[in-house]
Amino acid sequence: MGKIGLIAGGGVLPLEFVRSAAKKGEKVVVFAIEGAASTELEDAADKVYWVKIDQYAKFLLLLVKERIRELAFLGKVEKNNIYRDIYKKELVDVYDKRDYSIFDEVAKRLKKLGVTMIEGTRYLSHLLAEKGILGEVQPDERIGLDISLGFETAKKITDMDIGQTVIIKSGGVVAVEAMEGTDETIERAGRIAGEGCVMVKVSRPGQDMRWDVPTVGAGTMKKLAENSFSALAIESGRMFLVEKEELIRAADAAGIVVKVL
Repeated sequence: MGKIGLIAGGGVLPLEFVRSAAKKGEKVVVFAIEGAASTELEDAADKVYWVKIDQYAKFLLLLVKERIRELAFLGKVEKNNIYRDIYKKELVDVYDKRDYSIFDEVAKRLKKLGVTMIEGTRYLSHLLAEKGILGEVQPDERIGLDISLGFETAKKITDMDIGQTVIIKSGGVVAVEAMEGTDETIERAGRIAGEGCVMVKVSRPGQDMRWDVPTVGAGTMKKLAENSFSALAIESGRMFLVEKEELIRAADAAGIVVKVL
C-alpha cells in the first residue's frame, strides 16, 4: 500500500479521488483547504489536515511529517484567492502572475523536497467525458453553429491563458470567462443576452493535467437552467464530467442540449 498526498479544494473531485485511490489500495493524506474542501473527506481519507490557502510553511512541514512523495491537486479554488494569498505572500519573486506559472513554481519548490506532483487522472480516468450527445435533447441548426463557433473561440482564448469557457448566442460571443470563474460567467451572459445562450468549455492546448482539469457537473447544469441556456458543449477526453446522471436528468428537464465534442 502506497501513500499519496492530496491538496483538496471545493467540489466532488477530491472525494472521488480519495475513494477511487482507496479501492486500489492507496493510503491518501488530504490537505484540505479551509472554506473550500468538503467535510466528507474526514470520513473517506486516511488522514485530513485542514489548512488555509496561505499557510504555505505549515503545508510544507506537514508534507515532510507525513513523508509524502507524490502529491495531487484537485478541486475548485478561486483564482483571485490564489493570486491574493499565495502569489503575494509566498511567491513574490515570481514575475508571471498567471495561475499556471504560480503552480509551476510551487511544483519546482516541492520537487526540491522530493515531492512529485501527479495528475489526478491517475485515479479519475473514468470521469473523462466521451464524445456524443448526452440525454434526449438534440441540437438544432442554430445551436450546432453556436457550438462550432464557441469551440473555435474557446480554443483561442485558452491558448492565450484567459479562460476555458465562452458563451455564444446566435453567432455572437456574449461572454468570455476570465478570473471570475464559470458560474459568474454564466450569470453575466444571462443578464446580457437572456435565454438561449450556448456554453462551450474546453481544455487548454498542452493542458497540464496536474493542476487544472476542466470540470462540469450537476451544479453547472443547475446554473445553466437558472439562466435559460439552450446548450452545453464540452471537449472529450480532457475534461471531467462529474455527477453525470444527475446532470443529464437536469438537462433533459430544462430542455438543454449536452454535447461532448
